[in-house]
Amino acid sequence: MKFKQSDGQNQRIERITTTHIIVGIDIAKETHVAQATNFRGIILTKKHLSFSNTIESFTKLERWIDEIGQKHQLKNVIIGMEPTGHYGYNLANWLADKDKDVVMVNPAITKRNKENRDNSPSKSDPKDALVIADVVSRGYYYDF
Repeated sequence: MKFKQSDGQNQRIERITTTHIIVGIDIAKETHVAQATNFRGIILTKKHLSFSNTIESFTKLERWIDEIGQKHQLKNVIIGMEPTGHYGYNLANWLADKDKDVVMVNPAITKRNKENRDNSPSKSDPKDALVIADVVSRGYYYDF
């Protein structure tokens, strides 16, 4: 049976409910940056979270996500990230082992959608994390 591309995208969008936190993570060599939104793209935090590629920092990320969930009464989470080289594999595998819903976003889509948030092509890690969360909320992702 053949499916149209829009059918798959619609299924990915429907997977995200009103009880989801969408976390976008910009992966880097030294410091990763995370930003959280709800299913509509509304930012849930006043400040992004910067963290390194260590178990302690991954635990810090998990606590940060749990605190946001409790504050906004959101119980599900979907975590989106760009597969930037090999730097994100440790984090993605750690999150998957914790039964978190981890998805990947094509870097080309992130690059094309930078202007959607603020009508500016500028680049920063917090903005990239927010763009990744937006791209996930619109169904442009694939499973890890």
